[in-house]
Amino acid sequence: MAKSAGTKESKPEVNLTRQREAILTVIRGREDHPTANEIFQAASLSLPGISYATVYNSLRFLKEAGLVLEIKFGDSASRYDRETGRHDHAICNCCGKLVDFELPQAADLMRAAARRSKFQPASVHLTLRGICPDCLEPDATAGADSLSLKARADRKVRQRKAGPKA
Repeated sequence: MAKSAGTKESKPEVNLTRQREAILTVIRGREDHPTANEIFQAASLSLPGISYATVYNSLRFLKEAGLVLEIKFGDSASRYDRETGRHDHAICNCCGKLVDFELPQAADLMRAAARRSKFQPASVHLTLRGICPDCLEPDATAGADSLSLKARADRKVRQRKAGPKA
């Protein structure tokens, strides 16, 4: 049975299958920007028979319906964002953490860039690349000088993937 997804502002309602609803619930329930594989793993908990093909097809449908935003950065895997309105992203060069931020001045920058380039802009995305506060923070379990920034970031990524300790 298909459910109707309540959407923001002027977007029309969309009928969702059980699989699409589960995938949308996964994305909306997360603070981060999951990859298709992460969405598949989470959706598999509530729908054990779901396939990768269903996840990818559903993500394409949800994106085209305006219910999620697909984010592509270079050659890395696409990530999916529950926030579909205008916003920008910051990416950590060490651990890959991706966070949203709003910069109201971006619209002014877009207009200035359009004037200078004589382009008619279709979209503009500001991406801040740098090192997140977690990766900058010295590791309390080891001397700050004992590990390079990259090594500390790699350890934090492994810890994040392993999940919370019991």
